[in-house]
Amino acid sequence: MKFNPETYHIPDRPGLPFIDPVEITDCISHVRTDKGKVREIVSKSLEKNRLSLNEVAALINAGDRESIEMIKEGASELKKQVYGNRIVLFAPLYVGSKCCNDCRYCGFRVSNKNVVRRTLDREELVREVKALENAGQKRLILVFGEHPDYDADYIADTVKRVYAVKNGNGEIRRVNINAAPLDTEGFRTVKDAGIGTYQIFQETYHREFYKQYHPLGQKSDYNYRLTSLDRAFVAGIDDVGIGALFGLYDWRFEVLALVRHTNHLEACFNVGPHTISFPRLKDASGAYLNAMYRVTDDEFSRIVAILRLAVPYTGMILTAREPAAVRMEILKYGVSQIDGGTKIEVGAYADSQYHQDLKKEQFRISDNRSLNEVIDELIEANNLPSFCTACYRLGRTGEHFMEFSVPGFIKRYCTPNAILTLAEYLEDYAPESTRSKGWKLIGDSLGKLNDDILVQKLRERIDKVKNGSRDMYF
Repeated sequence: MKFNPETYHIPDRPGLPFIDPVEITDCISHVRTDKGKVREIVSKSLEKNRLSLNEVAALINAGDRESIEMIKEGASELKKQVYGNRIVLFAPLYVGSKCCNDCRYCGFRVSNKNVVRRTLDREELVREVKALENAGQKRLILVFGEHPDYDADYIADTVKRVYAVKNGNGEIRRVNINAAPLDTEGFRTVKDAGIGTYQIFQETYHREFYKQYHPLGQKSDYNYRLTSLDRAFVAGIDDVGIGALFGLYDWRFEVLALVRHTNHLEACFNVGPHTISFPRLKDASGAYLNAMYRVTDDEFSRIVAILRLAVPYTGMILTAREPAAVRMEILKYGVSQIDGGTKIEVGAYADSQYHQDLKKEQFRISDNRSLNEVIDELIEANNLPSFCTACYRLGRTGEHFMEFSVPGFIKRYCTPNAILTLAEYLEDYAPESTRSKGWKLIGDSLGKLNDDILVQKLRERIDKVKNGSRDMYF
């Protein structure tokens, strides 16, 4: 049954039914597992079936080394089946650091008197976008503090200005948003600006801990934030991203809550989140950090692997919060998107003297490499870097995206389009060492496609790229 925004009622009462802490805690406490059960659940996921909450809990509670390896190997195989070796690249662009919330883990918290507040003016925004385009970026996520100055009209205007910046062969083809929850009319406003994904993280799904971490500002309203993406769907945005900040509470609870949130969106709107993010808590200026729930590297790899098995067709985002070595390890277990060349200080991309300063940033990032260094490492590891935006621009989002992706047909588009965007990058931005390795990877990738007609069409388009054509896709 197709979703009807005219008849959908957004839940607003306390104790929202789709995040029931008793249900989640009982799953963690009472679901038993063994190696045979783990093997059965992994096999079910490899058939591209969604897992139940109890099945995810069984994977969470599997503590022996053999079971954990089965989970990781299963996640790695599932990632290959659904996404192949493709890794989508993007960059975050911080537009403004004003904020009215007092999130105790965040450098932008309103009570932090040491942070330097700044908002890009129009000329600065253009300079930032040109700097990103000069590096080869095609996909951005715009990040805004939660402040009245950054309302729906301001976000929409910023999106339009970003899309309007063209610089040689450089252009931004996809603008995603990470910003405060809006009312339904606000979401309609930003949708009309042509945004891609609207990303809102619940941070922690545990209601009591949420209150402790969010004492002031609109973000202190747990229910309003939890139902934000319901309002986005009602407004016509069918491409949304969810996430939790791991380290605020028990990671096992957060994983199950993310799965339950996914279930809710699928039940109500016939499509789940386009992406799930799983950032780990990092140092920040003036932040309150609770070491009790810090997530180790081993736990982090389990989190990613379990989420991949739980939601086979959902994109998974790994950010530069993590060190390069950790990122390359975690990529194996289901990640489909990463950022590269990341700077999170407002105005940093156009600043040739930039160095990381926590007084000017939301938190500490750990991977400070350039975009080309990230791409070079991906190619060395036989991953296919992609800047593809074809599905969004052809309307293959929401339910339409699921029609393509669930049967696995999306790879007919993803790999060829990834190759074309990598070819553009190699021709326009890559140094010779990366260029030669990249063209070899493209050649190897063409040899693995089992469709002679598709390969011929792709070769023709690659030749056009070499001759100066841009922005071609299937």
